[in-house]
Amino acid sequence: MLQFLQNNSWTVLVAVSSGAMLFWSFFGNRLRGIKEVDHMAAMQLINHKNALVLDVREQNEYDSGHILNSKLIPVGKLLERIGELEKYRERPIVAVCRSGQRSASACAVLGKQGFAQVHNLNGGVMAWQKAGLPLEK
Repeated sequence: MLQFLQNNSWTVLVAVSSGAMLFWSFFGNRLRGIKEVDHMAAMQLINHKNALVLDVREQNEYDSGHILNSKLIPVGKLLERIGELEKYRERPIVAVCRSGQRSASACAVLGKQGFAQVHNLNGGVMAWQKAGLPLEK
């Protein structure tokens, strides 16, 4: 066994690394305390709980198509503009970006600022579009 590991150290390293990345992609947001929702759960929050859709993409991405009535605050400006979200503190917030990565970071920031009902749209706008749901321009 030791001889095998020595002869195939790069292969073993690649296998362990890819396994760790796969584990993090499935469980990383949960370990950070971020609640993930799919497009169906997001629609339930929006339609029945009056959730705010917070789009954290850049202006040009937002202009190319966004979820109806979403509020744009790019993730890089979230802390300096956090006051704009104060009136939504007690409401659910669904954070959205292109794929779900930047919005996960936004959820972490909001959680640290005391927003308790923050949800990350799993797969972002790409998943929303793939499900055939509308975007407005």
